[in-house]
Amino acid sequence: MYAKKLEGIIPPIITPFDEKGNIAEALIAKEMKLAVDSGVHGLSVSGSTGEGPTLGDEELKTLITIAKDHVKEDQPIVCGIMRTCTRDAVKAGLAAKDAGADALMVTPTAYNVLVPDEEGMFDFYSTISKECQMPIIIYNVVPQNTVTPQLFKRLIENTEYVRGIKQSVGGVSALYAMKMMCGSKAKVYAATDDMLYTCYDLGADGAISAILAVFPKLCVEMWECSQNGNKARALDIQNQLYYRWQAITGNQFPIRLKYALKLMGREPGFCRSPITHLSEEEKRQIEKAFS
Repeated sequence: MYAKKLEGIIPPIITPFDEKGNIAEALIAKEMKLAVDSGVHGLSVSGSTGEGPTLGDEELKTLITIAKDHVKEDQPIVCGIMRTCTRDAVKAGLAAKDAGADALMVTPTAYNVLVPDEEGMFDFYSTISKECQMPIIIYNVVPQNTVTPQLFKRLIENTEYVRGIKQSVGGVSALYAMKMMCGSKAKVYAATDDMLYTCYDLGADGAISAILAVFPKLCVEMWECSQNGNKARALDIQNQLYYRWQAITGNQFPIRLKYALKLMGREPGFCRSPITHLSEEEKRQIEKAFS
Protein backbone atom coordinates (compact mmCIF):
# COMPACT_ATOMS: atom_id res chain seq x y z
CA MET A 1 0.00 0.00 0.00
CA TYR A 2 1.15 3.56 -0.80
CA ALA A 3 3.87 2.25 -3.08
CA LYS A 4 3.47 4.88 -5.81
CA LYS A 5 6.64 6.74 -6.69
CA LEU A 6 6.69 10.26 -5.24
CA GLU A 7 9.24 12.04 -7.41
CA GLY A 8 9.58 13.98 -10.61
CA ILE A 9 7.09 16.57 -11.82
CA ILE A 10 3.96 16.81 -9.66
CA PRO A 11 2.11 20.01 -10.57
CA PRO A 12 -0.18 21.65 -8.00
CA ILE A 13 -3.33 22.09 -10.02
CA ILE A 14 -5.33 25.33 -9.82
CA THR A 15 -8.86 25.19 -8.41
CA PRO A 16 -11.15 27.05 -10.82
CA PHE A 17 -14.22 28.53 -9.12
CA ASP A 18 -17.36 29.95 -10.67
CA GLU A 19 -18.52 33.49 -9.87
CA LYS A 20 -20.32 32.26 -6.74
CA GLY A 21 -17.20 30.56 -5.37
CA ASN A 22 -18.18 26.98 -6.19
CA ILE A 23 -15.64 24.56 -7.65
CA ALA A 24 -15.92 24.51 -11.44
CA GLU A 25 -15.42 20.77 -11.84
CA ALA A 26 -15.35 20.72 -15.65
CA LEU A 27 -12.60 23.35 -15.72
CA ILE A 28 -10.37 21.63 -13.20
CA ALA A 29 -10.79 18.39 -15.15
CA LYS A 30 -9.40 20.18 -18.22
CA GLU A 31 -6.35 21.37 -16.27
CA MET A 32 -5.70 17.87 -14.93
CA LYS A 33 -5.99 16.32 -18.39
CA LEU A 34 -3.60 18.91 -19.84
CA ALA A 35 -1.03 18.14 -17.15
CA VAL A 36 -1.27 14.37 -17.50
CA ASP A 37 -1.15 14.58 -21.30
CA SER A 38 2.04 16.65 -20.90
CA GLY A 39 3.79 13.74 -19.19
CA VAL A 40 3.77 14.78 -15.54
CA HIS A 41 4.44 12.14 -12.89
CA GLY A 42 1.49 12.84 -10.59
CA LEU A 43 -0.98 15.52 -9.54
CA SER A 44 -1.27 17.68 -6.44
CA VAL A 45 -4.54 19.28 -5.36
CA SER A 46 -5.41 21.82 -2.66
CA GLY A 47 -1.99 23.41 -2.46
CA SER A 48 -1.30 27.14 -2.42
CA THR A 49 -1.81 27.21 -6.18
CA GLY A 50 -5.17 25.51 -5.66
CA GLU A 51 -6.19 27.97 -2.91
CA GLY A 52 -6.06 25.13 -0.40
CA PRO A 53 -6.72 27.14 2.78
CA THR A 54 -10.14 28.08 1.39
CA LEU A 55 -11.22 24.47 0.76
CA GLY A 56 -13.28 22.38 3.15
CA ASP A 57 -12.77 18.66 3.75
CA GLU A 58 -15.59 17.63 1.42
CA GLU A 59 -14.11 19.81 -1.30
CA LEU A 60 -10.76 18.04 -0.91
CA LYS A 61 -12.58 14.79 -1.54
CA THR A 62 -14.20 16.26 -4.66
CA LEU A 63 -10.84 17.30 -6.10
CA ILE A 64 -9.27 13.91 -5.36
CA THR A 65 -12.18 12.12 -6.99
CA ILE A 66 -11.76 14.20 -10.15
CA ALA A 67 -7.98 13.59 -10.13
CA LYS A 68 -8.51 9.83 -9.90
CA ASP A 69 -10.26 10.00 -13.27
CA HIS A 70 -7.15 11.50 -14.88
CA VAL A 71 -3.99 10.06 -13.34
CA LYS A 72 -2.48 6.87 -14.67
CA GLU A 73 -2.42 3.81 -12.45
CA ASP A 74 1.13 4.42 -11.20
CA GLN A 75 0.79 8.19 -10.72
CA PRO A 76 0.21 9.56 -7.20
CA ILE A 77 -2.36 12.10 -6.06
CA VAL A 78 -0.92 14.42 -3.41
CA CYS A 79 -3.46 16.35 -1.35
CA GLY A 80 -2.57 19.62 0.38
CA ILE A 81 -3.61 19.94 4.02
CA MET A 82 -3.64 23.53 5.35
CA ARG A 83 -5.24 23.76 8.77
CA THR A 84 -4.64 25.77 11.95
CA CYS A 85 -4.63 22.92 14.48
CA THR A 86 -3.60 19.29 14.69
CA ARG A 87 -7.12 17.94 15.12
CA ASP A 88 -8.39 19.64 11.97
CA ALA A 89 -5.32 18.59 10.00
CA VAL A 90 -5.91 14.96 10.99
CA LYS A 91 -9.59 15.23 10.06
CA ALA A 92 -8.73 16.66 6.63
CA GLY A 93 -6.02 14.05 6.14
CA LEU A 94 -8.42 11.21 6.87
CA ALA A 95 -10.95 12.70 4.45
CA ALA A 96 -8.26 12.82 1.76
CA LYS A 97 -7.24 9.24 2.51
CA ASP A 98 -10.84 8.08 2.33
CA ALA A 99 -11.21 9.75 -1.08
CA GLY A 100 -8.15 7.96 -2.46
CA ALA A 101 -5.20 10.33 -2.08
CA ASP A 102 -1.78 8.67 -2.10
CA ALA A 103 0.04 11.25 0.03
CA LEU A 104 -0.60 14.34 2.13
CA MET A 105 1.29 17.60 1.70
CA VAL A 106 0.93 19.25 5.10
CA THR A 107 1.66 22.92 5.73
CA PRO A 108 2.85 24.10 9.18
CA THR A 109 0.28 26.14 11.08
CA ALA A 110 0.46 29.75 9.99
CA TYR A 111 -1.67 31.99 12.22
CA ASN A 112 0.85 34.22 13.99
CA VAL A 113 -0.13 33.87 17.66
CA LEU A 114 -0.70 30.13 17.23
CA VAL A 115 2.75 29.33 15.86
CA PRO A 116 4.17 26.52 18.02
CA ASP A 117 7.74 25.85 19.02
CA GLU A 118 9.71 22.89 17.68
CA GLU A 119 8.14 20.46 20.15
CA GLY A 120 4.70 21.56 19.05
CA MET A 121 5.62 21.09 15.40
CA PHE A 122 7.00 17.64 16.14
CA ASP A 123 3.72 16.75 17.84
CA PHE A 124 1.77 18.18 14.90
CA TYR A 125 3.46 16.04 12.26
CA SER A 126 3.95 12.93 14.38
CA THR A 127 0.25 12.93 15.33
CA ILE A 128 -0.82 13.26 11.70
CA SER A 129 1.54 10.39 10.86
CA LYS A 130 0.08 8.14 13.57
CA GLU A 131 -3.55 8.97 12.86
CA CYS A 132 -3.57 9.11 9.05
CA GLN A 133 -0.97 6.41 8.35
CA MET A 134 -0.06 7.53 4.86
CA PRO A 135 2.96 9.28 3.30
CA ILE A 136 3.42 12.88 4.40
CA ILE A 137 5.30 15.60 2.55
CA ILE A 138 5.98 18.68 4.66
CA TYR A 139 5.13 21.86 2.76
CA ASN A 140 7.78 24.19 4.16
CA VAL A 141 6.31 27.52 3.07
CA VAL A 142 5.43 29.54 6.19
CA PRO A 143 8.13 32.17 6.92
CA GLN A 144 7.17 32.58 10.60
CA ASN A 145 7.02 28.82 11.17
CA THR A 146 9.77 27.17 9.18
CA VAL A 147 10.69 23.52 9.55
CA THR A 148 14.44 23.43 10.07
CA PRO A 149 16.69 20.73 8.61
CA GLN A 150 17.21 19.48 12.17
CA LEU A 151 13.47 19.11 12.79
CA PHE A 152 12.97 17.46 9.41
CA LYS A 153 15.69 14.93 10.24
CA ARG A 154 14.08 14.25 13.62
CA LEU A 155 10.70 13.67 11.99
CA ILE A 156 12.17 11.34 9.40
CA GLU A 157 13.87 9.29 12.09
CA ASN A 158 11.02 9.23 14.60
CA THR A 159 7.81 8.97 12.56
CA GLU A 160 6.68 6.26 10.20
CA TYR A 161 5.12 8.34 7.46
CA VAL A 162 7.01 11.64 7.09
CA ARG A 163 8.69 10.92 3.77
CA GLY A 164 9.65 14.24 2.23
CA ILE A 165 9.60 18.01 2.22
CA LYS A 166 8.56 20.59 -0.36
CA GLN A 167 11.09 23.36 0.24
CA SER A 168 9.54 26.73 -0.59
CA VAL A 169 10.74 29.23 1.99
CA GLY A 170 14.39 30.23 1.87
CA GLY A 171 15.09 29.50 -1.78
CA VAL A 172 17.85 27.35 -3.23
CA SER A 173 20.14 27.60 -0.20
CA ALA A 174 17.41 26.25 2.09
CA LEU A 175 16.83 23.31 -0.25
CA TYR A 176 20.54 22.57 -0.26
CA ALA A 177 20.60 22.67 3.54
CA MET A 178 17.83 20.06 3.60
CA LYS A 179 19.74 17.83 1.20
CA MET A 180 22.95 18.19 3.21
CA MET A 181 21.21 17.30 6.47
CA CYS A 182 18.98 14.47 5.24
CA GLY A 183 20.85 13.04 2.27
CA SER A 184 18.96 10.07 0.86
CA LYS A 185 16.81 9.51 3.97
CA ALA A 186 13.83 11.38 2.50
CA LYS A 187 12.70 13.20 -0.62
CA VAL A 188 13.34 16.91 -1.03
CA TYR A 189 11.16 18.64 -3.63
CA ALA A 190 11.94 21.94 -5.32
CA ALA A 191 9.54 24.86 -5.10
CA THR A 192 11.81 27.73 -6.11
CA ASP A 193 9.83 28.23 -9.31
CA ASP A 194 12.32 30.40 -11.17
CA MET A 195 15.31 28.12 -10.49
CA LEU A 196 14.00 24.57 -10.71
CA TYR A 197 16.83 23.22 -12.82
CA THR A 198 19.33 24.66 -10.35
CA CYS A 199 17.49 22.76 -7.61
CA TYR A 200 17.62 19.54 -9.63
CA ASP A 201 21.33 20.03 -10.16
CA LEU A 202 21.70 20.24 -6.37
CA GLY A 203 19.88 16.94 -5.91
CA ALA A 204 16.17 17.76 -5.65
CA ASP A 205 13.99 14.69 -6.16
CA GLY A 206 11.51 16.58 -8.33
CA ALA A 207 9.26 19.57 -7.94
CA ILE A 208 5.82 20.48 -6.64
CA SER A 209 5.53 24.11 -7.64
CA ALA A 210 3.11 26.47 -9.35
CA ILE A 211 5.13 27.00 -12.53
CA LEU A 212 4.61 23.30 -13.33
CA ALA A 213 0.86 23.91 -13.59
CA VAL A 214 1.39 26.78 -16.01
CA PHE A 215 3.97 25.11 -18.26
CA PRO A 216 3.68 21.36 -17.61
CA LYS A 217 5.20 20.21 -20.90
CA LEU A 218 8.25 22.47 -20.69
CA CYS A 219 8.75 21.57 -17.03
CA VAL A 220 8.66 17.85 -17.80
CA GLU A 221 11.25 18.43 -20.51
CA MET A 222 13.45 20.41 -18.10
CA TRP A 223 13.28 17.59 -15.54
CA GLU A 224 14.08 14.95 -18.16
CA CYS A 225 17.01 16.98 -19.48
CA SER A 226 18.36 17.38 -15.95
CA GLN A 227 18.18 13.62 -15.46
CA ASN A 228 19.76 12.60 -18.77
CA GLY A 229 22.62 15.09 -18.63
CA ASN A 230 21.37 17.67 -21.14
CA LYS A 231 22.25 20.54 -18.85
CA ALA A 232 22.36 23.18 -21.57
CA ARG A 233 18.75 22.57 -22.59
CA ALA A 234 17.59 22.35 -18.97
CA LEU A 235 19.18 25.71 -18.21
CA ASP A 236 17.71 27.19 -21.39
CA ILE A 237 14.19 26.23 -20.24
CA GLN A 238 14.85 27.66 -16.77
CA ASN A 239 15.93 30.91 -18.42
CA GLN A 240 12.81 30.96 -20.62
CA LEU A 241 10.54 30.68 -17.60
CA TYR A 242 12.42 33.05 -15.28
CA TYR A 243 10.77 36.39 -16.17
CA ARG A 244 7.37 34.82 -16.63
CA TRP A 245 7.48 33.56 -13.08
CA GLN A 246 8.66 36.96 -11.85
CA ALA A 247 5.52 38.47 -13.37
CA ILE A 248 3.11 36.20 -11.52
CA THR A 249 4.80 35.61 -8.18
CA GLY A 250 3.96 37.61 -5.06
CA ASN A 251 0.92 38.24 -2.90
CA GLN A 252 -2.36 36.66 -4.03
CA PHE A 253 -0.46 34.88 -6.78
CA PRO A 254 -3.34 32.50 -7.69
CA ILE A 255 -5.24 35.36 -9.33
CA ARG A 256 -2.09 36.47 -11.12
CA LEU A 257 -1.44 32.91 -12.27
CA LYS A 258 -5.03 32.51 -13.44
CA TYR A 259 -4.78 35.72 -15.44
CA ALA A 260 -1.66 34.35 -17.14
CA LEU A 261 -3.49 31.12 -17.96
CA LYS A 262 -6.34 33.14 -19.46
CA LEU A 263 -3.83 34.95 -21.68
CA MET A 264 -2.61 31.53 -22.80
CA GLY A 265 -6.11 30.58 -23.93
CA ARG A 266 -6.98 28.34 -20.98
CA GLU A 267 -10.06 28.53 -18.75
CA PRO A 268 -8.90 29.07 -15.14
CA GLY A 269 -12.20 30.29 -13.73
CA PHE A 270 -12.27 32.70 -10.80
CA CYS A 271 -10.46 32.80 -7.47
CA ARG A 272 -12.43 32.42 -4.28
CA SER A 273 -13.17 35.63 -2.35
CA PRO A 274 -11.43 37.67 -1.00
CA ILE A 275 -8.87 37.15 -3.78
CA THR A 276 -10.99 39.03 -6.30
CA HIS A 277 -9.05 42.02 -7.64
CA LEU A 278 -6.07 42.37 -9.95
CA SER A 279 -4.99 45.90 -10.79
CA GLU A 280 -4.59 47.11 -14.36
CA GLU A 281 -0.89 47.72 -13.75
CA GLU A 282 -0.41 44.11 -12.62
CA LYS A 283 -2.31 42.88 -15.67
CA ARG A 284 -0.04 44.87 -17.97
CA GLN A 285 3.08 43.40 -16.32
CA ILE A 286 1.76 39.88 -16.82
CA GLU A 287 0.72 40.63 -20.40
CA LYS A 288 4.21 41.91 -21.18
CA ALA A 289 5.85 38.78 -19.78
CA PHE A 290 3.46 36.40 -21.54
CA SER A 291 3.33 38.16 -24.91
